Amino acid sequence: MKSTVYEDTQSKYKQGDVVYAKENPALLLVVRRYTNSIYYCMVQDETVQKQLVYFERDLLSPAID
Repeated sequence: MKSTVYEDTQSKYKQGDVVYAKENPALLLVVRRYTNSIYYCMVQDETVQKQLVYFERDLLSPAID
């Protein structure tokens, strides 16, 4: 089965963007990749934790002051 990787034009967030999950806004995440409409994220400043998986509707950008 072949995995489809979408172009950046189809994803709201790009690799390296900092986001947070609606369920836990205090936890900042870094987008690692976007594949098949799923975002794979890592907790910011945590390199040993497993990746977390979210749909776009579950993520928000932090507010810019």
